[in-house]
Amino acid sequence: MITATESRQVQAPDVAAVAPSERKVVDEVSGWLRVLDDGTVDRTWTGPPEALPLMQPVPPYAEPRDGHTLHDLPGEPNLRVYLPEVAGPGRLPVILQFHGGGFCISHPSWLMYHHFYARLACALPAVVVAVQLPWAPERRLPAHIDTGVDALRRLRSIALSDAGALDDPAAELLRTAADFSRVFLIGDSSGGNLVHLVAARVGEDGEDSWAPLRVAGGIPIHPGFVRATRSKSELEARPDSVFFTLDMLDKFLALALPEGATKDHPFTCPMGPHAAPLESVPLPPMLVAVGDHDLIRDTNLEYCDALRAAGKEVEVLINRGMSHSFYLNKYAVDMDPATGERAQELVDAIKSFVARH
Repeated sequence: MITATESRQVQAPDVAAVAPSERKVVDEVSGWLRVLDDGTVDRTWTGPPEALPLMQPVPPYAEPRDGHTLHDLPGEPNLRVYLPEVAGPGRLPVILQFHGGGFCISHPSWLMYHHFYARLACALPAVVVAVQLPWAPERRLPAHIDTGVDALRRLRSIALSDAGALDDPAAELLRTAADFSRVFLIGDSSGGNLVHLVAARVGEDGEDSWAPLRVAGGIPIHPGFVRATRSKSELEARPDSVFFTLDMLDKFLALALPEGATKDHPFTCPMGPHAAPLESVPLPPMLVAVGDHDLIRDTNLEYCDALRAAGKEVEVLINRGMSHSFYLNKYAVDMDPATGERAQELVDAIKSFVARH
């Protein structure tokens, strides 16, 4: 298990340089982070200690485990690559993953992401590439969108490389295994926002600009779409868990959105009045997963309805009885039959969607 001290060292190494008595907290998201008056951010986890194992970083491994290998590709941005062991010469689709965390926290190496995306890589099978995103408030939106686009540029550069020309052996493995004409964007929570935003940015450039890479589809899972005015069901909802409340979401977005922006900003409400009409937004086919008991279910469904009304190709999967990002809780997936069943339904839906596109 990762300790609180290790968590502090991994997540906020700059804070320890200043004595606590000399700093004051000017903003806080309970359990997750504290913004200090000297501009530093302390991301030491202060919530229930039983949650720490899910935040434990999983190191890479070149020797196969459970049917796949795991590689880190340092660069701009840093990438983490899951390569399934598959017999035969065919190339595999690419799943480009954007982690959640309200644009302010988390890391793709955490166990909560690892267990699901390792499973997804083997089940499809597909090459899964996880992107290390920047953190707000140090880097506010649109930095995260820019990083997502940069990740696609990096994949395109690998695709265009000649055999043996890449310095990193893992990059060469990726070049050999991946079908870069079938890249699918997937994201959890705020990462789901990035699926829409990055796909739209790429779509504006046109397919020819990205060849041989092509974004073939998007899979926002419980995307963090909100409105400034809450719906009645949102106001009456119980908290999902200690990890997700509406108050936490509001505070994360206040730290992540451009200065002075409200939750009706297109980054968090792409179907709202301040966003470009969805009819004019070039998007690939979408599979949107919506948690039946998610606190932001209503705005997720509103997004899906808006896509349909705009003539976009969209499929909706309702995770019955499930709350926000339920599938990332490895222990619930492993030990609770209902959670395990819904997680398998999610994997099956993603596999079907990728196979059809």
